[in-house]
Amino acid sequence: MADHDLTGFDRSTFTHDGATRRILRRGTGPAVIVMAEIPGITPKVLAFAERVTAIGCTAVLPVLFGTPGRDADPASAGRLKAGLYTASSMWKVCVSREFTVLATGKTSPVVTWLRALAAHEHERCGGPGVGAVGMCLTGGFALAMAADERLVAPVLSQPSLPLPVTRSRAARIDISAEDLAAVQGRCERAGLGVMGLRFRSDRLVPGDRFAFLRRQLGAAFTAVELDDDAANPDAVMPPHSVLTEHLVDEPGQPTRAALDEVLDLFRTRLLDQHHDAPEPTPATAEDA
Repeated sequence: MADHDLTGFDRSTFTHDGATRRILRRGTGPAVIVMAEIPGITPKVLAFAERVTAIGCTAVLPVLFGTPGRDADPASAGRLKAGLYTASSMWKVCVSREFTVLATGKTSPVVTWLRALAAHEHERCGGPGVGAVGMCLTGGFALAMAADERLVAPVLSQPSLPLPVTRSRAARIDISAEDLAAVQGRCERAGLGVMGLRFRSDRLVPGDRFAFLRRQLGAAFTAVELDDDAANPDAVMPPHSVLTEHLVDEPGQPTRAALDEVLDLFRTRLLDQHHDAPEPTPATAEDA
């Protein structure tokens, strides 16, 4: 794919507690926060956002790292160029104090900002709540965001933090004990459901991590685990990115079925109840 020029996406900024980040937004209806994977908001992440808008939701994409719209596929960008771009984005995440890459039992500080963004978008867009999709290094952010009751549809696509460099890290996810307890309480009291997606052989998302989520969340956790042969064979990386790089967007394909499950979650949690929700309050954001 070529670089995406961001046509069709509104650009603005959002500021909370002194931190200002750029935002891409498209669509109408209840908000879904789409958090990109490394190296950033690629054309395929934007394509996923367009699928979210097509069902009647507003896709909101915070720019956490990388260059929005830049293609990172080695097949089109070249292996060296794509590799350097990916390495640069990963390095910025690793040295940033906003991201908890290795620590266990800790929520990344950037989640506080993301919760504020979700609250802002809920006020702006209305509906019964907000959805969130995290991918790869941002996968667990959707879980930690669900400590806030406005987050009603969290999706963890290949959640890769903490990096599974040890056995204990492989069997945990990047959320504090306090936030996990809040999510557990919501699952028990309010019927919150959490969806996770992974390829079974993915070393960045070990099976032990999903086993941990099953123990902690019980029946509230829906695990979508795919075999390697379900991944797009044209992708350069080993099977990892369920909703983007390794998606085979054809009826009957397992990754397409996984995508449809995610969209159905948003329909059920955000759209089926939307007519009973209060009207949105107009809100503005600064122009980028």
